[in-house]
This record gives sequence, structure tokens and C-alpha cells, in this order.
Amino acid sequence: MKSSHQIFDSADHLAKTAAETIEETGRAMIDQNGQFTLVLSGGSTPAATYKHLISSKLDWSKVHLFWGDERSVISTHPDSNYHLAFENLIKHIDIPGDNVHRVASEEDTMLAAQQYQDEILYFFGMPEGSWPSFDLILLGLGDDGHTASLFPQSDAVSETASLVVENHVKKLNTRRITFTLPLINAAKKILFLVAGDAKSTMVHRILKNIDVSEPVPAQLVNPTAGEVVWYLDKSAARQLN
Repeated sequence: MKSSHQIFDSADHLAKTAAETIEETGRAMIDQNGQFTLVLSGGSTPAATYKHLISSKLDWSKVHLFWGDERSVISTHPDSNYHLAFENLIKHIDIPGDNVHRVASEEDTMLAAQQYQDEILYFFGMPEGSWPSFDLILLGLGDDGHTASLFPQSDAVSETASLVVENHVKKLNTRRITFTLPLINAAKKILFLVAGDAKSTMVHRILKNIDVSEPVPAQLVNPTAGEVVWYLDKSAARQLN
């Protein structure tokens, strides 16, 4: 695995550079493969990134959008990760509807997870038991070390057979739909977007490889062939120096 990190003066500078990285990666993948598979995340930093992406020169007809996790709410709910991406990016760009692969979060979470796994396998033309490789996955980081909806001590963290699962998050008393670690770790490139002082302790733990005997979920993001890049604002990186 190739891993690196960059530190930015502000969250907005981080978001702007992330949008440029997404555009650069997307254009390269389109030139190479004729399409670009991008997995979106929820959160304020990704939202700012999406706003910067509106003005990119990506050929959106060749971009396919997926989501690494989703809340068990309808697609128009303010807490929906799809809704966040729709409001800040999708409704402003000329992307075909068939290229937007949202989670059917209005369904039962177990059914929604199975449907999403089936859709991913169908899109990549792969049989069950395969691990598709997305071009770029965007991830955030919780101050407890969760990423996507893989929370510490939750069942989904140890899942190795499925691409997508429902996950009971006890601390929030809710169920989520999330990519599993094997699917995340099959990606060609993973980009963590992390801003804010509240994340600084966890950023320090992960990037300095502390407490690896009891890793938090984000420490388990370790693609065998892909690349992991961390974009941090100064507040999130405060404890690194």
C-alpha cells in the first residue's frame, strides 16, 4: 500500500484541492478506461468539495457515482448522504440519471444493502464473491475512528463475505448501509478528507500507527494494491508535529 498525507491551511483549501484531485483522477480514468467510478461520502468537508467540483471539466456522461454508506432515511431527508450530494453537486451538473447509483435507503436496511451489492456487481459485470475495484473512494473520519458507517465494535467491521451490509450502530441507536472493508480496500485510490480539531487525536493515532493491536475501523483501511491519501486541514493535523 502507498500512503501519504497533505496538510492545508484551511478546510476550504482542502476541499478545493480535493476537487482538483477528483477531476485529475477522473480525467485519467476516462482516458484509460472510458469511465470513472467515484464513491461519495457524507459530511461538511465533502459537501464543500462537491461545490468546487461543479466547475470541473469532467465529462459527467462518463462518471458513475456511488455511495460508501447511507443512513436509513428517505432520499430527500437532510441526513441523507445522497441528498447532500444532490444539493451540492448532482443537480448542478449534466450527469445522466443512470450514472447516479444511490442506495435505496427508503427500503428495509438489510434489503437495501443486498440490492446495492447486487447493483454494484451488475455494474462491474462480476459474479457474487468478487471484489470490484472502484477508481476513487472518498472517506471521512469520525473522532471515534469510524469511517463510512463502520463504527468501532460494530458487526460490519469484521464482515469479509459481503460487499455491502446493514450495520447496527449502537451508540446512535440506528441502522446504516455501508461498504465493507474488503470492498473499500479493493479500490485503486482512497482519499480521506478530514477537517477540524475534534479529529486531531484520531488522526495522530492512525497516521502514527498507535494502538495497532486494537485498531479502530479507519486503521483497517489498507488496500493491498491501491493508494491511500489523507487531506487534512491544520486543525486536524495539529498533533502530528
